[in-house]
Amino acid sequence: MSDAFSDLKTRLGRIEDLKSAAEVLAWDQETYMPPGGAEARARQLSTLQTLAHEQFTDDAIGALVERAAEQLDGRDRLDTEASIVRVARRDYERARRVPSSLVARMSEAVSRAKEAWKEARKADDFEMFAPHLDRIVTLNVEKAEAIGYEAERYDALLDEYEPGMTTETVASTFDALREDLVPIVDAIAEAEPIDDGVLRRQYPQAAQKQFGETIMAEIGYDFERGRQDISAHPFTTSFAIDDVRLTTRYDENYLPAALFSMLHEAGHGMYEQGIDDALARTPAADGASLGIHESQSRFVENMLGRSRAFWQHYFPRAQGAFPDALAGTDVTTFYRAINRVEPSLIRVEADEVTYNLHVMLRFELERGLIRGDIAVDDLPGLWNEKMDEYLGVVPDTDANGVLQDVHWSLGAIGYFPTYALGNLMSAQIWTAMQDDLPDVRTHIAHGQFDVLLDWLRTNIHRHGRKLEAPDLLERVTGQSLSAAPWLDYVRTKFGPLYDRSL
Repeated sequence: MSDAFSDLKTRLGRIEDLKSAAEVLAWDQETYMPPGGAEARARQLSTLQTLAHEQFTDDAIGALVERAAEQLDGRDRLDTEASIVRVARRDYERARRVPSSLVARMSEAVSRAKEAWKEARKADDFEMFAPHLDRIVTLNVEKAEAIGYEAERYDALLDEYEPGMTTETVASTFDALREDLVPIVDAIAEAEPIDDGVLRRQYPQAAQKQFGETIMAEIGYDFERGRQDISAHPFTTSFAIDDVRLTTRYDENYLPAALFSMLHEAGHGMYEQGIDDALARTPAADGASLGIHESQSRFVENMLGRSRAFWQHYFPRAQGAFPDALAGTDVTTFYRAINRVEPSLIRVEADEVTYNLHVMLRFELERGLIRGDIAVDDLPGLWNEKMDEYLGVVPDTDANGVLQDVHWSLGAIGYFPTYALGNLMSAQIWTAMQDDLPDVRTHIAHGQFDVLLDWLRTNIHRHGRKLEAPDLLERVTGQSLSAAPWLDYVRTKFGPLYDRSL
């Protein structure tokens, strides 16, 4: 270990500790903090995040990065020390462009916006949230201008979540995907609907929690290094590789709401828990990108959790957990129900086939906000128009429409496209896993998940941010980003379910 790298790693560790402390406070705000603590929490978060930013953008960090890079020149791309320096340099150069005053203002605005969003959603009153969102948009525009971009402002924001990706690439990928996806959705709409009434019976919250957390533990989420709580919107946050928290929300009259959010967040959590310990307390101890991160959650939720093999193993136990709700139901009926395709209002509860259309809608709206083509006050109406255009359903309330997602209140503009990108990546990864593990479905049917987790740990999780998403995807699948494997997956799975040639 070089002297420069040793010094750099020590400094980075202290900065990561500050960021983790801020994450603890943010997690508490979403789970246990009393509403009256919002103003104090806004100031606390602003202080911690500003301190972390100021320390990270100090000239001394830049000097250490350059010295360490020189001393480690020529190392393999997957070398731990060289990777940490490379990631630190990228983040440093980006962070230097953002003034500390903007970081402080964004932090305070986000903390207040989160509380306003909760109240607005509860009251179904977009006007309560609109001024906060307008502030978030203004600050994101300022941030994009500070960072710089080649084509459009949105590029600067997207690059934070999906390094190397451009707005134009996302737009063209989504346009091409839509061409193939809309006919599939139309063909399924013409088929006899699948009855999912079995999922809308009475499922006690306590039983949902016990059953869901048992599955999470068995597929690989380590409750000794994590926990699950309740929040208005399910999420995953990591304070350290050995402290990864998840949240969910329950609906006692609709089993998938909590069950599949648990599986989804477990996928995120398993990724964070699987990062190489050698990357701890550095910027490299994170997912390669949010698209790669989402590929892990969507893989666990859908390729695994909505598969026939998975429920061959778990359905008898589900019947034991919910004897009244599942009495007289067989595994085929249940499997068909959890894979019903029907355009719906809520993104996080959307089926696999229509989910990407929700993401495309959000991408177009927030791109317009950052361009200045769309005003915040116009969002509810535009949201409803696009829901009708894309999915053929119109929200009955803003709580079920423009207010349903937490992301804008978090300041996270540029985030939404990664959900659809992650979907595409998940199918590419699932295809590669099946090539390497021909008996993987048999393992799933027998509840043998270690072989899947080992494959994910080896090929994806342990690397953290050592590789950017395009490099990692190419390394794992032998392909660049492509919608073809996901479309093949959808056709193969849902064609037989709906007796249609897709």
